[in-house]
Amino acid sequence: MHGEQIDQLADFLGRHRRVLALTGAGISTASGIPGYRDEEGVRRGKPPIQGPEFRRSDAVRRRYWARSMVGWPVLAGARPNPGHHAMAALERAGRLHMTVTQNVDGLHQAAGSERLIELHGNIHLVRCLACSSIYRRAEIQQRLARDNPAMLAASAQPLPDGDAQVEPEALEDFMVPACARCGGMLQPDVVFFGDNVPPERSSAALNAMQEADALLVVGSSLVVFSGYRFCRMAAEAGKPIAAINAGKTRADDLISLKVAQPAQEILPQLAARLLHQ
Repeated sequence: MHGEQIDQLADFLGRHRRVLALTGAGISTASGIPGYRDEEGVRRGKPPIQGPEFRRSDAVRRRYWARSMVGWPVLAGARPNPGHHAMAALERAGRLHMTVTQNVDGLHQAAGSERLIELHGNIHLVRCLACSSIYRRAEIQQRLARDNPAMLAASAQPLPDGDAQVEPEALEDFMVPACARCGGMLQPDVVFFGDNVPPERSSAALNAMQEADALLVVGSSLVVFSGYRFCRMAAEAGKPIAAINAGKTRADDLISLKVAQPAQEILPQLAARLLHQ
């Protein structure tokens, strides 16, 4: 069955010169990064921290940074899997025109993708909300470890995007990092739940969809509207949609070709088929 599906995907990419790929958490789970949802599209665990709450509440910021300190090593140690490498190879060969990713893990960049829009930002960067200074997240981790040595021995269940489950009683004395230049509030350079994608980034992604002649969804349930709207746009413009996703998606009724298999298994086979013809 896989061979027939690979043939169909190869034909899909062969018939369209400007394919836009939209990727989600499902392409990164094989790199050891937990996904937000199960195969039915249902969220796992507690809801993530909301952006407005992070900026409003000292307690929420302590909880975020403590959880991030414990969960960060999972993200820091993650490496691109065969799915990421296959997408980079397809881009280099001109088979993928552009990739818009909902992921913040930086793995597409690490695999060599260059025509890339990180819709929700990049967790490897931290921004000062007062002076806009940018820090590497690895540098902030060193400061967190220095200021909170008791947390170094903490173990917790990893959660998506470098988060982890940490008990509230461990947070009372936790020291939150501040901007070394102005003392301002630091926030990871990502779009938190409850926040909007920056207008210029949203415009670039929507323009990429308008310029595309087909859409390939990879590893996304499309439950979040910022991803689902690309399928809506494609469908309204009469552009075909294919998907590689192990579970249900919000746009199943709009997708003309769906391969319900893990991306890290299908994409390398697809790349091999197209690049060695």
